[in-house]
Amino acid sequence: MLKRADCGSCCSVPEAEEDCRIEEQSAAWASSCRFALQNLGCASCAGKIEAAIMELPQVVDAQLNFTAGSLRIESPRPCSDLLAEVREIVERFEPGVSVRPWQEAGQTKPGRHIRLQLYRLAGGAALLIIALLLERFVSQPLAIVIFMASYLLAGGSVLLAAVANLRRGGWFDEHLLMSIATLGAIFLGEYPEAVAVMLFYLLGEIVQGQAVDRSRREIAALLDIRPDSANLLEGQQVRTVDPNQLDIGQLILVRPGERVPLDGVIIDGESLLDSSALTGESRPRRQTIGDEVLAGMINGAGSLTLRVVRPFAQSTLARVIELVENASENKANTERFITRFARVYTPLVVLAATLIAVLPPLFVGDWSAWLYRALIFLVVSCPCALVISIPLGFFGGIGRASRQGILVKGGNFLEALGKVETVVFDKTGTLTRGVFEVREILPEEGFTATDLLEKAALAEIDSNHPIGQSIRKKYAQKLDRSLISDLQEQPGLGVAARIDGQQVLAGNRKLLQQAGISPPRLQQAGTAVYLAINGTYAGALLIADELRGDAAEAVARLRQLGVTHIEMLSGDRRREAQRIAEILQLDGWRAELLPDQKLEALEQLLAQRNRGPLVMVGDGINDAPVLARADVGVAMGGLGSDAAIEAADVVLMTDEPGKLATAIETARLTRRIVWQNIVLAFVAKGGVMLLGVFGLATIWQAIFADVGVAVLAVLNAVRIIRE
Repeated sequence: MLKRADCGSCCSVPEAEEDCRIEEQSAAWASSCRFALQNLGCASCAGKIEAAIMELPQVVDAQLNFTAGSLRIESPRPCSDLLAEVREIVERFEPGVSVRPWQEAGQTKPGRHIRLQLYRLAGGAALLIIALLLERFVSQPLAIVIFMASYLLAGGSVLLAAVANLRRGGWFDEHLLMSIATLGAIFLGEYPEAVAVMLFYLLGEIVQGQAVDRSRREIAALLDIRPDSANLLEGQQVRTVDPNQLDIGQLILVRPGERVPLDGVIIDGESLLDSSALTGESRPRRQTIGDEVLAGMINGAGSLTLRVVRPFAQSTLARVIELVENASENKANTERFITRFARVYTPLVVLAATLIAVLPPLFVGDWSAWLYRALIFLVVSCPCALVISIPLGFFGGIGRASRQGILVKGGNFLEALGKVETVVFDKTGTLTRGVFEVREILPEEGFTATDLLEKAALAEIDSNHPIGQSIRKKYAQKLDRSLISDLQEQPGLGVAARIDGQQVLAGNRKLLQQAGISPPRLQQAGTAVYLAINGTYAGALLIADELRGDAAEAVARLRQLGVTHIEMLSGDRRREAQRIAEILQLDGWRAELLPDQKLEALEQLLAQRNRGPLVMVGDGINDAPVLARADVGVAMGGLGSDAAIEAADVVLMTDEPGKLATAIETARLTRRIVWQNIVLAFVAKGGVMLLGVFGLATIWQAIFADVGVAVLAVLNAVRIIRE
């Protein structure tokens, strides 16, 4: 990703050609470095850190994921060189944050920063108590000295951060607001309150940081399905190694109760494997010699010997974990709005506080009282509760979905799922099992069923489509490839080939009609493969597909969730599509659609915007165009399918359409909790602001409205994971 959105446009200017060429070369040479930022608790600071890193030489792109505490940098420079500069930038914006290479993050136990904060909190509180006692029983001047010592111990870092931010041209952040508010209290002689504000702010930072860290750990625990080790077989010896060190073709031993470390094929043994880490389903799968098993599955009772088929970095498990961890880079509209709102909200509150401090005293006097009320505005104005809890809420929802076997690629897609009113299903492989069986052969006069089946099987010799596979399975004899020539597949229609000297067409009615042949319409239910030999209609094979077991339940659950329109788009025959639609009581269906016609039908539905976001559910790469065009594309059966994971916005890791309703329920829970936090923040802050204007609130209450509400919002966001 380039810093400039469209390098092609800049290259149209001759003076910019050289810069553009250099930038394109940098992008081509860039590699990815990932760092862990531990103890990162300031969401606004995270944005400033990201912007500063983007200004480093030769940095092509930088993405700081505050929720996950990770930083990804695209740059041709070595990661070791970048690490020192990143640490310097992070220390400048938020001291105490530890920056380490991502792979070393788990080796470090965070705690030094928290301990230092606790020492400052305890020391500042002790000095405050001493100062209060001195003020009452000994000496006012001595008490002021102790008050100031307590103030600097508790809030010194806040003052330094505010000064540093001012030097960089940043005016409106929480450090500056707290500094102005407390220095204003000192100016008014309210030393205990100034110290108390800093102490409560520090306490809030500690509690808030711990809450954010805890929520991160809970989300990480949902994805903590990486195997720690693998048992490498070397002859008769077994050696424990890191899964990342193994190559394709090596043999590994998976003992009962162990997690499968890499994708592999069983060459010895048989067992039941629990795939719940990938699919959310606890029902075990029986696997035997020749079956492929995936990293992350848990072995049951029997020992298995596997041959590694792909390195861990390319395994389905690794791809799923990476996609979920990076999902928060696709921000929901609510997140984007809050980020934009925060930039406007804080300056407006500062302006309001200035007007409160200046205008009323001009008419009614009492400058100190109105200045105190203005300080309350400054304390309340920080939007931390929103900036932290909302991204955390969406990330928690994505983590929850992954535990249910649903891969959501971003908060924007999760948010859209929560508002969906229209769902469109593909038929074959989505509502039906996609496991076809030749039920009937209908030869025309002059042709035999055996000859018809053989010609169809030879025509479908290279087909990966379930229909072609079912025909070859029915034929059940070895196919002589030497009989075939000029084999041409026509997408959406069928196959044309010369077989044993005869010109054969095998496909749907449109294929034969294009050749000037008019096959009869069959009355039987099922999918028909029509055949023509040497320009003459020869007959048809009737192929049946079974409805998925939970298809009817899936449609019923969607109705209960308030989905108002459910439709089916199919390339199958009208009679078969009508049969499925009537069984499921769908609102509409369209059949005999070519891929471009299916896309046209989807465009028509999308034009009806009164129905809200549209979800398209298909079975992977075959439906890629419509999945990409829908507001949310949902792929079925992502387990082991790289194509499905790449094509869709949401992947149901099992072949169960009912998981779509589960995804919508999780999305709506996430949306509900996010809006609870928004309302909580605005009501609490707005209420204290209003009370402050009338002199009915104190700075202590303002601190609760700021830090306390932020902590409550974070704790509320964590509920998404637990419910």
